[in-house]
Amino acid sequence: MKNMNEAPINDIKISGENKLRGQITTNSSKNGATHLLCASLLNKGTTTLRGVPRIEEVNRIIEIFESIGVSLEWIGDRDLKIKTPEKFNFENINREASSQVRSFLMAMGSLPHRTKEFKIPHAGGCKMGNRSITAFRHSLTALGLYIETKEHNYVISGSDLKPSDITMYEASDTATTATLLLASCIKGETTIRFAPPNYQVQDVCFFLEKCGVKIDGVGNTTMTIHGIDEIDLDIEHWVSEDPIESMMFLSAGAVTKSELLIERCPIDFLRLELLKLNLMGLKTEISKEYFSYNERTKLVDIKVFPSDLVAPHDKIHSLPYPGINTDNLPFFVPIATQAEGTTMIHDWMWENRAIYFTELNRLGANITLMDPHRVLIQGPTPLRGARIVCPPALRPSMIILVSMLAAKGESVLHSVYSINRGYENIFERLNSIGANISILE
Repeated sequence: MKNMNEAPINDIKISGENKLRGQITTNSSKNGATHLLCASLLNKGTTTLRGVPRIEEVNRIIEIFESIGVSLEWIGDRDLKIKTPEKFNFENINREASSQVRSFLMAMGSLPHRTKEFKIPHAGGCKMGNRSITAFRHSLTALGLYIETKEHNYVISGSDLKPSDITMYEASDTATTATLLLASCIKGETTIRFAPPNYQVQDVCFFLEKCGVKIDGVGNTTMTIHGIDEIDLDIEHWVSEDPIESMMFLSAGAVTKSELLIERCPIDFLRLELLKLNLMGLKTEISKEYFSYNERTKLVDIKVFPSDLVAPHDKIHSLPYPGINTDNLPFFVPIATQAEGTTMIHDWMWENRAIYFTELNRLGANITLMDPHRVLIQGPTPLRGARIVCPPALRPSMIILVSMLAAKGESVLHSVYSINRGYENIFERLNSIGANISILE
């Protein structure tokens, strides 16, 4: 068996039906870290991000940053010191790393304040249907940026940036962050409407406020940014905890009928999920609220208990915050396989992601694909071990692993890079609470 900290890990074996036990701490946020990394490009001083998750998505962003001249240094295990160059060099940008992530698109909001014209490759990321940059183009061009789409690159330029009153084309977290970053160093007031105040967007707002940017309406769908001339500070900021990881542990506890304490859960981004889970019969106990290291994000500890689950009366679907997070929605699928009755899950945001949910049928689930967005799940069904290849998408891959924890016998999960993109040392951490996962040679 390989050491779990060695890379790369390709295939894992799971011996299922083990009860989870004890306590597990929610890690810092993948999406918060990538948004804050792109925000750090605004700063001419030194940015130190604390609590950065050591995941493949972050590794790809670091590779892109280094290829354009950014200096990065790990301090200890999880703190990252970032120093931007006086002049960025895009000639040798790491195209391979760019092809694997979508989050670098947010740099279209920060880099125009540091260089007049630049090219970035077309984005990668999860394969879940068509993903355009329309939301980015709509809001950034309203601020005076020019985005030209070439065969292999986007060419971005903007010499006459100006504040504006913007309605977002769609409730896109990444496009909202890019708009925040561009507006933050344009003198004057920019208003962003229909802005999703999701956890990663709020994290960027907290960072910008530390940098001296005044933002009215943080946590609301309308924000006004009071832009400043530049950011040139030595600054530290903590990445907040990941509600999607908290939800993953909730799902794992529910399907294995375990008693498990999940610490440091960002409660404001889990309230509706918890309500739905409680209505499905999941017994939980929630601690008093306390603050994250950033002194802004509210946290709780959630204890989940063995429960008899029932299907909800209504469909389960995601919505922009404060609705069920689109990344939390897939974790209802394993739970629904163990709930009495029929559950409809409507994944309206992503073309084709619901198709990946039917992979759980290989484990004995009874999931019917109604169309590219909706599935019907009949439960409860006993799950059994199987051999499955991870789909090229993070959350669908993770729900297969969660289901395998509850499946009778042994399962093998191949090509787990998708999981390592977003979850740090997750196999080792699951083992620490009673799972039986080994790395295959």
